[in-house]
Amino acid sequence: MEITLTHENYDGEVLKSNVPVLVDFWAPWCGPCRMVAPVIEEIAQEYGGKIKVGKVNVDEQGALASQNAIVSIPTVILFVNGKPAEKMVGAHSFDDYADMVEKYI
Repeated sequence: MEITLTHENYDGEVLKSNVPVLVDFWAPWCGPCRMVAPVIEEIAQEYGGKIKVGKVNVDEQGALASQNAIVSIPTVILFVNGKPAEKMVGAHSFDDYADMVEKYI
């Protein structure tokens, strides 16, 4: 299950999480973001219980995008113990995201 992340729940869901959190920074108008969405959903299903998966709509949550220095989308960041551990910019495959996650679970 993916969590919609907002300024209100970001600290609790991401920074204070006791499991790794994969965060997808996206926007509805972004073609590559729409291509990545089902892949991220698949990651959420595959690794449910081991990690959390969250989505940040950069149009609605500009402060979170700025806080994480997002300059292009899609950007996917894996947070471990509240800190960014790895980051991928652009559309990637399931295997690329899975490899990133596997290192931290």
